[in-house]
Amino acid sequence: MMKLLVVRFSSIGDIVLTTPVVRCLKQQLGCELHYLTFQRFRAVMEFNPYIDKLITIDSSISEVISSLRHERYDLIIDLHHNIRTFSLKIKLLRPNIAFKKLNPRKLLFTSFRINILPELHIVDRYMNTVRRLGVSYDDGGLDFFMPEGILDSVRERIPESHQNGFVAFVIGGRYSTKIYPEDLVALVIDEIPVPVVLLGGDEDSVRGDAICRKTRHPRVFNGCGIFSLHGSAALVAMAHVVITNDTGLMHIAAALRKKIVSLWGNTVPAFGMTPFLPSELGHLSIIIQMEVVPCRPCSKLGFSRCPKGHFDCMRKILPSEVALAAKVLLNTPA
Repeated sequence: MMKLLVVRFSSIGDIVLTTPVVRCLKQQLGCELHYLTFQRFRAVMEFNPYIDKLITIDSSISEVISSLRHERYDLIIDLHHNIRTFSLKIKLLRPNIAFKKLNPRKLLFTSFRINILPELHIVDRYMNTVRRLGVSYDDGGLDFFMPEGILDSVRERIPESHQNGFVAFVIGGRYSTKIYPEDLVALVIDEIPVPVVLLGGDEDSVRGDAICRKTRHPRVFNGCGIFSLHGSAALVAMAHVVITNDTGLMHIAAALRKKIVSLWGNTVPAFGMTPFLPSELGHLSIIIQMEVVPCRPCSKLGFSRCPKGHFDCMRKILPSEVALAAKVLLNTPA
């Protein structure tokens, strides 16, 4: 039996996007599969049944390098390809293959608006990394596994008015230029005909409270900062529709086969990281973006504030358009 080490250190969404590789390796090769990531992202993979051993670090590979040497891996599959993984491979001296990044092409796009990126989703590019092993994508989409009983425990903590379903609105994001402004979020919620749950981390709870004050909707529950990652994922699983910025919970929503309205600010779908669903469910994803903003994309990641000061890439997305997309999906058979 081959023993493989898959490496992806961060972040939540990027790790979720590697799950088809993990599943296909395990199912098609019957290998022993280990996965290395940061401890703060352990929850993303800790219940994944295709992983035989989950290894985490707090900050440095020196924490685990001795035990990794002992494993004598047949192959290291580097799906991060950065300085840290280069150092890891040098220290382990085992056969390895690496995901090919497109950073120079992305820089060309963000700096000069010249797009020569391949029309491939990052999942397809991850799968290309392991194709030489005879592994192919199975059209099974992404995976996200939660602990037993989490749905029931979370359901007990939301208002009774939300027990029969709701729209989840993921209001957070790692970078401000990927976040739909709170005043516009409130206007979207005003038009949603069912209860709404706001989702985000601790850092989003104040924004969530502000949105609740601004909206006229009578049934909005601010779940930001209340639930763990698995708790937030459970709420995503319960939702009829998920409205979301380009962030980790967007990819978890795709892994849970949800109907998704995704909002794109300074990043663009051409980067290849849109909601990734099995082909027969592709109609359940609606992408909303302002394609005519001349300064977009301004970064492959994001900024703490709009470099131009106007934030047109998000502020010009009409709340009525977002609400209409959500209402269309509410009435779309899964």
